[in-house]
Amino acid sequence: MNILVCLDSNYINPLKVMLYSLFSNNENSNFDIYLMHSKIPQDKLNSLNDYIVNNWPNNSFYPIKVSSDDFKNAPVVSYYSEEMYYRLFAHKYLPKNMERILYLDPDILVINEINDLYNVDFGNNLFAACHHNKIFIKGINKIRLLQYQIEEYYNSGVLMMNLTEQRKRIEEKVIYDFIEKNKAILILPDQDILNSLYSKDIKDVDEILYNYDTRFYTYYKFLSKGKVDMDYIFDNTVILHFCGKKKPWKKPYSGEFYSLYKHYQKQVQKLENK
Repeated sequence: MNILVCLDSNYINPLKVMLYSLFSNNENSNFDIYLMHSKIPQDKLNSLNDYIVNNWPNNSFYPIKVSSDDFKNAPVVSYYSEEMYYRLFAHKYLPKNMERILYLDPDILVINEINDLYNVDFGNNLFAACHHNKIFIKGINKIRLLQYQIEEYYNSGVLMMNLTEQRKRIEEKVIYDFIEKNKAILILPDQDILNSLYSKDIKDVDEILYNYDTRFYTYYKFLSKGKVDMDYIFDNTVILHFCGKKKPWKKPYSGEFYSLYKHYQKQVQKLENK
């Protein structure tokens, strides 16, 4: 299975935790990890390669360096960097014969097997993704991006990507024209672009299974009339996503899944201290 990550040096340690969770909970699968970056030093890339291939020798690591000039006109906001755009143009940089890849943010834990998500039937869609079904999020974004008539607001942190169709239908000029026209209202630029331009070309998949927002345990449990409790999550949910500005590797942090994250973080430290 092909996995895509896009980040800078600040997120290497969270990436290691995410990869540990992915590999340890998918022991019967092999992974090719593609890292798109613009300025991660070679020694850190070498260290990341050693971390992957020495501990999981059936998996491979492929760093892809992107020129900063490619995204010099792309707007960045607060804690979002130019790397957030890479996933939208990944089809330009990945091997031409690759048909699909799973993009994952580094602030994720994979706690069950991802085969069903990876092998999703795209139909003619460009992506498969989850929308977070919260009325206030949906309402605000439908108003903010009213002219684009979005029905759902999809999260861009977990994306199954149909590279075959993307090479045919995603045009760089269209994206940059959108940015130029809307830069004043963009809050999450990559996500706003994804939804405004391509929401009608996204296959919807279950957020509880594939993009569980860890901030809303009580909300999900209430909405499901108690069904989606901890037992349900550990038996069924594949991806836990630590959305938002607060991250479990930074203090202060609290939440129902903080201890679980610290457990995986500790396992990574043990590997690195061997």
